Amino acid sequence: MTLAPADLLRRLAVYRDGEPLRHVHASDARDAVFADWPEWVPQEVRDALAAKGIERPWRHQAVAAQQVRDGVHTVVATSTASGKSLAYQLPVLSALAEADDAVALYLSPTKALAADQLRGIAALGSPGCVPAVLDGDTPYEQRRWIERHANLILTNPDMLHHAVLPRHDRWSRMLRRLRYIVVDECHAYRGVFGSHVALVLRRLRRLARHHGADPVCVAASATTGDPAHGASRLLGVDVKPITDDASPHPGITFGLWEPPLLPDSSGENDAPVRKSALTETAQLLADLVSRQVRTVAFVRSRRGVELVSSLARESLAGTGRASRVAAYRSGYLRQDRRALENDLRDGALLGVAATNALELGIDIAGLDAILLCGYPGTLASLWQQSGRAGRGEVPALAILVARDDPLDTYLVHHPEAVFSRPVEATVLDPSNPYILGPHLLCAAYENPLRADDVELFGGEAARSLMDEFAAATLLRKRSTGWYYTARERPEVGLRGSTGAPIEVVDTDSGELLGTVDTGSAHNLVHPGAIYLHQGSSYLVEALDEEDACAFVRPARPEWSTYPRSTTDLAVLKVRRYVDAGPVALYFGDVDVTNQVVAYQRRRLPGGEIMDEVPLALPPRTLRTVAVWWTLNRDTLTDHGVSKTDIPGALHAAEHAAIGLLPLVATCDRWDIGGLSTPGHADTEAPTVFVYDGHPGGAGFAERGFTAWRDWLSATRGAIAACECELGCPSCVQSPKCGNGNDPLDKAGALTVLDLVLGSAKP
Repeated sequence: MTLAPADLLRRLAVYRDGEPLRHVHASDARDAVFADWPEWVPQEVRDALAAKGIERPWRHQAVAAQQVRDGVHTVVATSTASGKSLAYQLPVLSALAEADDAVALYLSPTKALAADQLRGIAALGSPGCVPAVLDGDTPYEQRRWIERHANLILTNPDMLHHAVLPRHDRWSRMLRRLRYIVVDECHAYRGVFGSHVALVLRRLRRLARHHGADPVCVAASATTGDPAHGASRLLGVDVKPITDDASPHPGITFGLWEPPLLPDSSGENDAPVRKSALTETAQLLADLVSRQVRTVAFVRSRRGVELVSSLARESLAGTGRASRVAAYRSGYLRQDRRALENDLRDGALLGVAATNALELGIDIAGLDAILLCGYPGTLASLWQQSGRAGRGEVPALAILVARDDPLDTYLVHHPEAVFSRPVEATVLDPSNPYILGPHLLCAAYENPLRADDVELFGGEAARSLMDEFAAATLLRKRSTGWYYTARERPEVGLRGSTGAPIEVVDTDSGELLGTVDTGSAHNLVHPGAIYLHQGSSYLVEALDEEDACAFVRPARPEWSTYPRSTTDLAVLKVRRYVDAGPVALYFGDVDVTNQVVAYQRRRLPGGEIMDEVPLALPPRTLRTVAVWWTLNRDTLTDHGVSKTDIPGALHAAEHAAIGLLPLVATCDRWDIGGLSTPGHADTEAPTVFVYDGHPGGAGFAERGFTAWRDWLSATRGAIAACECELGCPSCVQSPKCGNGNDPLDKAGALTVLDLVLGSAKP
């Protein structure tokens, strides 16, 4: 990168319409603070590290390593590229060098990260260390070798859950020798997935204890709010944090970028339309690659990744650099992922559009710039992604390209919410009965549950479920414990999906392109959908859910597709509420029935709606939790919202509230849903619901209830600050509205929120 990041950022903005650069923030460089090697680190390990250029540890690495060595469960929560790996490698490699009977287990949320760690550890050549990756791609014969010989096993929670714990007798050598459990990138374990992993880790520790081991847990995390509490909830043990970052950093220049409004263009209900964040990110990526600036563009969705890489390559056609841009996402076959990682690492690729699969610690040195296509949902992810650039002594550039939605618009116009707000705490709920129950059955299958296991799995919540399972004859209660009664083990998916993934097959070639989880199939591979893979477009001809296949054929359409759905909701139980006269706030259990009923075709690249095509897909029902508020109808009319305008006012407030909930909860707007109605059958009043999009909930709606004033105050602020007259995607329109964003009443939404904020007590 020949220009300083700030100069490059402003030069990029000069060539854009509408002055898109809203704010520039520069963070200062940070010097390293070194420490001496702990005395117990063997000389052979020090020599191996020195051969790789590590002469001395940074202070936080030495402090963390000593803490772990002393048997203290630890979380290292420091910035990206701060050497968290060495903090846990020191005690692990030292133990493996000193003792023939020591074993360590390393867990990462992705296969790519485990493979990257293996490369680094193998390159060290530390004495006594026999590392091996165990994942779904590991052949059976190699698994048997790992069982017998490896002493540093790098795997992921899915493999642990599906292959190791159910067959723990086969893995008894590892379990009885287990000294350390390393959980890398633990901030990634949030929501439903994090709750599942928390219970997998409790099952692991339980079986280690059964085989005679008492391992020390060490977690590595991006900077988060209250890392000790989050890691303790994840690991199920009390954890001591290390947060004082002593690593060097060259500084970062961070730009907040808002794409301009498109002249002579309008969206639903004639609302103004901004240039797509995907299109803007693709053009920025092409501009940076043309300047030989090594760049990764993080994009929220698989479809978006493919579109950004495709548009960037089109912009670079004829320059000789189009082939140096690629897409990277989950769903690719293993050999394709590894080839892309190698090309990015050695510089063959200058630009990559990626999902957060590249967020999690893969060692890719030499990146100059990071583009974030939309706010990634949490400040922890924002700083983790932007921290991938600027490694070494070269200053970094990061640009957040705002999507046309309420939260992104709020952030680019309120930079203090990005640069002055503390990083949020991780939200997970291992006591969710829809998650805890199946894991109790898994634990009983692995080894009968004993009385002392009740506290390990959550106390009274676990006991109640165990009694329910005993009454349903899923468990048999005896004086010595609870025994699993079925022959086959329970089927539990960790990532929120049920059933086999949908295979996406090219009907012309017969090639398997990738997979889609069943929960996303109706949205991503419905008949008529445009499916993107490695920059190529495919038209979905058929979705066969019974055989778990989506059949596609190559196509070059001039449009993209967006699903439309309808939602019904029934209140089952109120858990908590606040009554404030004309307004009441609630949190409780609900049933949500959703059906994808149609899809829109939107012209590329502008996004204008061409038409809407009906679909005949079956409805799906979800039992989850919600936060909702009710208002008195007469109070609304007394404050100027007529009866005919109440539906639009509630609908607009619902959309904006969904868009702003990620400001206070570690979620994405696609993790949650909503419903508004001028007269709900269960509340008998005008009502706005916001619910978790996962069975049993994931903690997001509950966070909305506890932080409702901050949440709804920001929601009101985002609507009021938007310059549009009647409502647009930046304030009250939603990209996933099943009613075509009709009706919407922007002014009425402000009145609704004023009434809630003014009536309910803090």
